[in-house]
Amino acid sequence: MSKSLFDKVWDSHVVRSIADGPDVFFIDRHLIHEVTSPVAFVGLKSRGLSVLYPERTFAVADHNTPTINQHLPVEDPLSANQLKTLEDNANQYGISHWGLGHQNNGIVHVVGPENGITLPGGTIVCGDSHTSTHGAFGAIAFGIGTSEVEMVLTTQCIMQPKPKKMRISVNGPLSKGVTPKDVGLYIISQLTTSGATGYFVEYAGDVFENMTMEGRMTVCNLSIEMGARGGMIAPDEKTFEYVKGRPMAPKGADWDKAMAYWKTLKTDEDATFDKEVSFNAADIEPMITYGTNPGMGMGISKNIPSAESVEGGKATYDKSLAYMGYAEDEQMIGKKIDYVFIGSCTNGRIEDFRAFASIVKGRKKADNVTAWLVPGSHIVEAKIKEEGLLDIFEEAGFVLREPGCSACLAMNDDKVPAGKYAVSTSNRNFEGRQGPGSRTLLASPLVAAAAAVTGVVTDPRELL
Repeated sequence: MSKSLFDKVWDSHVVRSIADGPDVFFIDRHLIHEVTSPVAFVGLKSRGLSVLYPERTFAVADHNTPTINQHLPVEDPLSANQLKTLEDNANQYGISHWGLGHQNNGIVHVVGPENGITLPGGTIVCGDSHTSTHGAFGAIAFGIGTSEVEMVLTTQCIMQPKPKKMRISVNGPLSKGVTPKDVGLYIISQLTTSGATGYFVEYAGDVFENMTMEGRMTVCNLSIEMGARGGMIAPDEKTFEYVKGRPMAPKGADWDKAMAYWKTLKTDEDATFDKEVSFNAADIEPMITYGTNPGMGMGISKNIPSAESVEGGKATYDKSLAYMGYAEDEQMIGKKIDYVFIGSCTNGRIEDFRAFASIVKGRKKADNVTAWLVPGSHIVEAKIKEEGLLDIFEEAGFVLREPGCSACLAMNDDKVPAGKYAVSTSNRNFEGRQGPGSRTLLASPLVAAAAAVTGVVTDPRELL
């Protein structure tokens, strides 16, 4: 029987199927961080349970970590307590722990691929919705809740109904200035934030085949923002080249054996999907959001659409625009901004900083802009310095911060003040997401860079 990539990986991990119920599903890699794991460990301790496979679990501190002065004690008592609790729990149960100050520390969804924890054909979970990032490697990766974190720690399995399958194809050449982030935001703007609810998405077509691994991670990261359970892209030579030689990747004969299996991980030609969607790459331009969910996005040269053309009803739409201080039919280009954030598990990798540098090189940061440049890991931070990007940033008036989730979410010190506008390369623009009362415009590193040097929303194609 013909199978999709998703079927092949899912079916190979089913321990037991329950009639008219969920599958008992084996998990290869379990990533944990300081925010969603403490209660799970309390559950283990209260029931006298152990961690079944501590070598398959990886603890990384990222959400609460400060992005300056990481060598000093963490000032916020709640954050400090959560970071210490993660370290204590990891030590107690023999789990690998990359805490603040560790050379491998960074955002969990950045350091996983960097270190070869993420492998094709694997299953990966984390108590974090953007676990879908790892699907770029042809893995099934999705976020789980705290009770499920406890379940995976104790059994290395999860009970999960098999999602429906959707294939999203994008073909044709991308236009100048269009990045993987724009492709993701465009798809969400077309499907809406609920358009893939109940589905696991496979991305297909030459646009994704031509993308780098980092670009694919950006797209898969955003899958959750259209309601999908996760997203994945079939592994190919780019995937294998990226994985090869990484610290935790297979070596020698194990590599050859893995490659033999990984090369089978593609959708059979006559495999069927529950839903198929296709887009033309030529229709995509640099994107920006104007509202309070990731589906409220548009091409940067366009005007804010009318309520009739947007899902959710006029009252909801009006409330969103009122929060943002915008009105229907206004241009986004030229709107004043206050903050720029480049980073997060969506756009905190070296290619994102290269893109940012391509615009800011030889220019100066606008005086009205506060900019947070936050690498996704210490490995990214080192590359920024090695490649001379830090010199470009500093000459333009920018400061590089230390790794962490930073201003993606208001769970650390990097908060956007109420009423201020932030062009952000992260993944969510809900009310208060980057700080109480903050206003977020999601965009690519190129759009963020253009705003950072002009002080207003600017089409990056004018500066490239």
